[in-house]
Amino acid sequence: MDSLFNSLVTVLVVAAILLAAVVFLTSRLRATARAKENIEGEEKRLFGFLHHLGQAIEEDYSSRKLFRVIVDGMEEVMDSEGAALYIVSQDGRALVPAHLSKGCPPLSALSEEQRGRIGSDPVGLTSHLRLTNIPVGEGILWECLKSGGPMRVRHLLQTGSRLDDGKGDEALLAPVTHAGRDLGVLAVVGHPTNRRFGAKDYEVFLSLAEQTSFALGNSIIHQEAAEKRRLERELRLASEVQRVLLPAADPEPPGYRIHGTNVPARIVSGDYYDYIELPSDHFGVAIADVSGKGVSAGLLMATCRSALRSLAAASDSPAGALAAVNRQLFLDMREDMFISMAYVILKNGSDTLRLARAGHEAPLMYRKESGEVEILKPGGLAIGIDEGAVFERVTRDFETKFSPGDCLLLYTDGVNEAENRTGEEFGRKRLREVFLEAGGLGAEAAVDRLQEELQRFVGDHQQMDDITLIAIEKR
Repeated sequence: MDSLFNSLVTVLVVAAILLAAVVFLTSRLRATARAKENIEGEEKRLFGFLHHLGQAIEEDYSSRKLFRVIVDGMEEVMDSEGAALYIVSQDGRALVPAHLSKGCPPLSALSEEQRGRIGSDPVGLTSHLRLTNIPVGEGILWECLKSGGPMRVRHLLQTGSRLDDGKGDEALLAPVTHAGRDLGVLAVVGHPTNRRFGAKDYEVFLSLAEQTSFALGNSIIHQEAAEKRRLERELRLASEVQRVLLPAADPEPPGYRIHGTNVPARIVSGDYYDYIELPSDHFGVAIADVSGKGVSAGLLMATCRSALRSLAAASDSPAGALAAVNRQLFLDMREDMFISMAYVILKNGSDTLRLARAGHEAPLMYRKESGEVEILKPGGLAIGIDEGAVFERVTRDFETKFSPGDCLLLYTDGVNEAENRTGEEFGRKRLREVFLEAGGLGAEAAVDRLQEELQRFVGDHQQMDDITLIAIEKR
């Protein structure tokens, strides 16, 4: 009987052990299956995030869709309570909310006034957060960006500075950088069940932050490239418009031979020259140089051209015409801009010319009879410096003899200030020497010779300023 009882006990013990083993193995298998399912689900969400990220970059460079895909995808993959992406403002003085998921808790402290205004309205909180920049140096987001590495924040904000029920006060933060440039900060906040982020969560978050940095960096490169192409198209269009404003061909007023050229240093030039037919057999030749370079100088040049053309016919005095232009432009010109200009009026059949110089480079006159070059230096003030009284007192007409074979040279400072590779300037002395040799060859030959000598002097050194030349030959 005892042996039978012992055998029964042994059988029961073995059965219990086997049952426990079966239960253990079954639970392990179920846990393994759940873990596998979780991993597969996590991988699926992660690949989904990367897929949508790639689609957003490929389809839309406006950034808004990309920001939304990043934040919403981050929230889904991390199974978090909220996610946010803040971007560094262009001036670097604030973090701007690029996108925050609905219900994302605050990532910066709320003032008493803000809490009172928002109340307990979650929609109002989200709206406030999406519209509020974080000033430089304030809060954990700037701390993360400054540290240059990821951060785990156990207690996101102090009690009373958020509007939720205390869930999800743990946050993972990572700076978003590309090619050494700080782009912003990425954050995920808590879990709906209030569990802590584990080591696996942290690894996934770092991977997502890395992909976000790559995506935003490439998006910025695409945006900048697109913007550069757009600007280049606009500059080319502006250049084409500007070329239309310059003379299409040299004029042929009776008794004179005129040749002019303009070589811009950039796509848009700040130099200007023009030929204007005037009443009573008069003819005007203008050359000007707007301070500065690029589009702003080009726009002011076009305005100056329009003003002179509309006002020139009212006066046979070069100084009078320049005074009228100065009065018209002065009020609309920035304080740091001005225009130097020289304006010549010729009269058919006359052996004299009249000249006014508004702060411009002194013209050179080649005299055929003496074989010498004179520097014509009448006084004058640049346009845009004085409203009118001082300008008109110092800017006067200058009249000089203009005999057959003589040649007048008008030029901008891009000629004499042209530099070679060693930094040496072409200079007024060299300009005068070249013109002494070329002035007797006629207007077109003189300009061509000057351009050849300039090119020989400068060599392959970059042109730093616009170059404009006009030669007027008396025939």
